[in-house]
Amino acid sequence: MASQINKGIGTLSKFIIRRDRIRIPLWLVGISFFTFIVPISFTELYGSQEQRDTLAQTMENPAMTAMLGPADLSNYTIGVMTAHEMLLFTAMAVGLMSILLVTRHTRGDEENGRIEMIRSLRIGRLSYLNATLLVYSLTNILLALIVGFGLYGFQIESMDLEGSLLYGVTLGTTGLFFAGVTAFFGQLSESSRGTIGLSIGFLLVAYIVRAVGDVGNEALSWISPFGWITKTQIYDENNWWPMALMLVVSMILFIVANYLNSNRDLEAGLLPSKPGRNSASVFLQSTIGLSFRLQRTAILSWAIGMFVLGVTYGSILGDIDSFFEGNDVLEQLFGSEEGNSVTTQFVSMIIMVMAILATVSPVMTVNKLYGEEKKGRIEHILGRAVSRTRLMGSFLVISIINGFVMISLAAIGLWLAGVSTMEEPYQFGTIYGWGIIYYPAMLVMISVAVLLIGIRPKITSINWMYIVYSFFVLYMGGLFQLPEWLSKLTPFGHIPQIQLEDMTWLPILILVTIAIALTMVGFIGYNRRDIGR
Repeated sequence: MASQINKGIGTLSKFIIRRDRIRIPLWLVGISFFTFIVPISFTELYGSQEQRDTLAQTMENPAMTAMLGPADLSNYTIGVMTAHEMLLFTAMAVGLMSILLVTRHTRGDEENGRIEMIRSLRIGRLSYLNATLLVYSLTNILLALIVGFGLYGFQIESMDLEGSLLYGVTLGTTGLFFAGVTAFFGQLSESSRGTIGLSIGFLLVAYIVRAVGDVGNEALSWISPFGWITKTQIYDENNWWPMALMLVVSMILFIVANYLNSNRDLEAGLLPSKPGRNSASVFLQSTIGLSFRLQRTAILSWAIGMFVLGVTYGSILGDIDSFFEGNDVLEQLFGSEEGNSVTTQFVSMIIMVMAILATVSPVMTVNKLYGEEKKGRIEHILGRAVSRTRLMGSFLVISIINGFVMISLAAIGLWLAGVSTMEEPYQFGTIYGWGIIYYPAMLVMISVAVLLIGIRPKITSINWMYIVYSFFVLYMGGLFQLPEWLSKLTPFGHIPQIQLEDMTWLPILILVTIAIALTMVGFIGYNRRDIGR
C-alpha cells in the first residue's frame, strides 16, 4: 500500500531538483557564505579575550537577551560569540528557505494545476508531497554538512569539531522542522500565499515567544523551536538532545502532513475559506485597490518587520561606545570621521542598511505584476477597459508608497528605541531625515524593477542580485577595503551621509531623474511587448 501511494517518488524528486537546480545552490551558497564570514570577521574584530569580555558586558541586558538569546558570557570565546550572535538569525534564514521552497512545490504547484496533471499519470497520491520533503530534507542535510565541516575547516581556536558539527546540524534540523511546518500548513490553507503567511507567521511568533521566555519566563522558551536552538549552547556545553527533540517533532509533522493530504480534495484546504462579499467594493474595483488587495498581507508583514528592525538596532545605541572602544577594526568597518561621535557613525551605517532592506518590499510589489502575468490573470484585467499603463501604474504607485512607509517605520523604530537607551538621544527629525534621504535611491531600485518587467521580465532576478550587491559593498566594503568606485555602482552609494557631511542636492536630483527615465522606458516596453512571454 505504501509503495503505491508513493509510487514514482524517485522520478518526481529528480524533477523537483531540476526545477530548483539554481535556487537550491544559491540558498546553500548564500547561507554558508554568511555563516563562514562571521567567525573570520570576529577573529579580526575581537582578537583578544579582553575585547571579547568587553563585548560580553554589553550583552548583559534584557534587550540583547531577547534579540540573541542567552549565552555563557563568562566564557565568551570566538565560538560562543559566533553561536550567540548569529545562530538564531541564520536559523531563521534557513527556516525561510524551507518555507519558500516547500510552498513552491506543494501549494504553489497545486494552485497552478501542475499536481493535477502529475496525478493523472501513474503516480502515487502522496508521491509529490513526499518527493518535496525528501528533496528538501537532503538539501538541509547537505547544508548541515557544508556548515559543520566548513566551520571546523577554518581551524579557529575554540571552534572544535563537535561544536561545528552541532552548529551545522542545528541549521539543518531547523530547515527540516520548517519544511514540516510548511507541509502541515499547506494542508490547512488553500493557497500558496496563505501557506507562506501561516508559516512565516509561525516563525515570527516562535521567535517572539522565545524572546519573552528568555527574558522573563524560561518555561515559554520550551514552547518555541528557537528556544530549543538556544539550549544547544554550541561551542560551550554542546547539547545535542534539543536537536533530537526537534528532529522527532519534524518527523511527526511530516506524518501529519501526509495524513491530512490523503484526506482532503485537490486544491481544497482544511481551514474553511472566509466567504467573500457578494460584490466588490469600489476600492477593489480599481486597479490600485486590486494591486493593494493582492499584497496587503505581505506589505503589513514587512511593515512590522521594518519597525521591529529599527527598534532592535535602536535598543543597542546606548552601548555603542563600549562596542567600539579601542577596536581599530570596528572603526575601519564603520568609518572614522573626526568631529563625529562613534554612535553617529554607527547610526549612519545602520540607516543605510535599513534603507537597502526596506527596498525589498517595494520591489516585490512591482514584481507581483509579473507574477500575476505568469499565472495568466493579467489577460482578464486587460480584457476590460484597463490600459497597460494604468495597470502597471497602479502597481508602481503602491510600490512607491510602500517604500516610503518602510523606511519611515524603520526610522521611527530606531528613534523610539534610541530614546529609551541613550542618555542624550537624537531628535526625531534628525533620525527621520537621515533615513528619508535614502528614499531617492530606493526609487531607483523600484524603477529598475519596472524597467525589467517592461523589457525583459524573465530576468527580474537581476534586481535581487543588485540589492544583495549593494548590501555587501556598502556594509562590508570598509572591512575588506574595497575600492570606492564599487560603491558608486549602486544608487545607495551616491546618497550624501548628512550625519557626517554637508548636504548636497545634486546627487539626489540625478537619482530622481534616473528613476523617472528608467520608469518611462519600462512603461514603453510594457506597452509594446507580448503579455505572457
